[in-house]
Amino acid sequence: MRPGKLDDNDDMNRKSYAVGRSNIDLLGLTLGEMLDITADRYPDNDAVVSLHQDIRWTYSELRERVDLAARALMGMGVRKGDRVGIWSMNSAEWILIQFATAKMGAILVNINPAYRIHEFEYALRQSEIHTLFVQERFKSSDYMKMLNEVCPELKGFQKGGIRCERFPFLKNAVYMGEDDFKGAFNWSEFRGKAELISEDELREAEDSLDFDDPINIQYTSGTTGYPKGAVLTHHGLLNNGYIIGEGMKFTEADRLCIPVPFFHCFGMVLANIACITHGSAMVLPSPSFNAKAVLTAVQQEKCTALHGVPTMFIAELSHPAFSQYDLSSLRTGIMAGSPCPVEVMKEVSSKMHMDEIVIVYGQTETSPGVTMTTTEDPIERRVSTVGKPFPHCEIKIIDPDSNRIADRGETGEICARGYMVMKGYYNNPSATSQTLDENGWNHTGDLGIMDEKDYLRIVGRTRDVVIRGGENIYPREIEEFFHQQPEIADAYIIGVPDRKYGEELMLWARLAEGVDPAKVKIKEMCHGKIAHYKIPRYVKFTESFPMTISGKIQKFRMREISVRELGLEELEKIETA
Repeated sequence: MRPGKLDDNDDMNRKSYAVGRSNIDLLGLTLGEMLDITADRYPDNDAVVSLHQDIRWTYSELRERVDLAARALMGMGVRKGDRVGIWSMNSAEWILIQFATAKMGAILVNINPAYRIHEFEYALRQSEIHTLFVQERFKSSDYMKMLNEVCPELKGFQKGGIRCERFPFLKNAVYMGEDDFKGAFNWSEFRGKAELISEDELREAEDSLDFDDPINIQYTSGTTGYPKGAVLTHHGLLNNGYIIGEGMKFTEADRLCIPVPFFHCFGMVLANIACITHGSAMVLPSPSFNAKAVLTAVQQEKCTALHGVPTMFIAELSHPAFSQYDLSSLRTGIMAGSPCPVEVMKEVSSKMHMDEIVIVYGQTETSPGVTMTTTEDPIERRVSTVGKPFPHCEIKIIDPDSNRIADRGETGEICARGYMVMKGYYNNPSATSQTLDENGWNHTGDLGIMDEKDYLRIVGRTRDVVIRGGENIYPREIEEFFHQQPEIADAYIIGVPDRKYGEELMLWARLAEGVDPAKVKIKEMCHGKIAHYKIPRYVKFTESFPMTISGKIQKFRMREISVRELGLEELEKIETA
């Protein structure tokens, strides 16, 4: 037996515990230091290509603009540790603010562009934002109007002198356009504030930073409960993005198409930071997801990588003009954010030339990734697991009731520990203690199984288990079955209340193009293929699903809608043990 290596027969090797091993070292840098290193190495490489804005910046130009924005922040009175909010869709300016705040030490607060008055007001107050960046109007969202509704005093103050009773921390508002709004700087006025701060002063601010400093607050997507602000560090975010890039074999020659939102870890870390750690290009097809814009961007910019949640890839594959686009430059990318249907993964790999596509699993609280498949994994592993632990990350599977480590092959809650775990939820010690235990383990709330080679398979949520007549049913398994049926394009399983069994299964399905709903017989489709208790009692055919702006399916909303439509309100009120 080698020193430090247990025999295969040892008890510990039977436990669902693994540590990510590799020759990748962690980077002891701040995000600003990393950008400087990359700009020195690849000054003339494309850094940001924003097609909807007609912007193309090299890494040298990106650093120059980031430094100016960092000085402008300091010129407005922003200091290390102050919270800087950004309420915007994807844009080149979003990237500037992301790295400018990291450069001078402020904490960036990502605000979901889908938020409305109530949610926006909550985030603004709860995170104690000092300076807020607000984008131009987008579709039906008038962001400045909403800001003025929650802070009507804004119009009565000089720019940079906000004193709002409901938001005592708020001092500055910046409109990310050139229009003039009372009480708010426009973009040119913001940039002009850089003249007040010298380059030496910016360097002094940078020198005061430590890679363990917090630089980001990201609110959980709100698929369940009220959003909580996860506090993330240079160290967690930078190394997560770096390891992600390494896992996709990124180099300075890669060009990543980014349709996923920046306000979420998927866009900000798995995309932007993965690129800046390798000198790769960030290609922005549109301010929000648009399948045609994605396909156009990949073809026009010869992108080698593409990210997305399953619903995005499904929309791209089903686009009427899909076959007319040349996607042959693609090789890799990430499918994540929601459970990845096996059949969709296979189609993306073959029809979109992404034979090196990988799966990443994690959550906002872990910066976000904790497991990842590899480009060398056989397709069977890449379509049936979420990979092995990241380098330097510990993963264990525990029994949710007893907290004991489960044996390999047993279902339990996934827990993660390591450099990527958040410091906690901002101003929320109660919620922090419910997620981070005394030993530093982040309890994900996801149910998984670890095999003998350390690969994880996700089977559901601790709160996503449907208990029918005492039988635990994991929706993911049934959803995979329906994704294999040619008549069905997308499918989700939820539980609804039932007097006899406690809960019954309901299928929400989007049919493939041209399929007549009247001819789809779900029970006949299932008969003899899956256990009788896994066959949905209720079926709803739909063109869309309730989801967050980042593409996460909101099953609690499906349940609310279904209970109402099925007339099960009285059963919903029945208390259970």
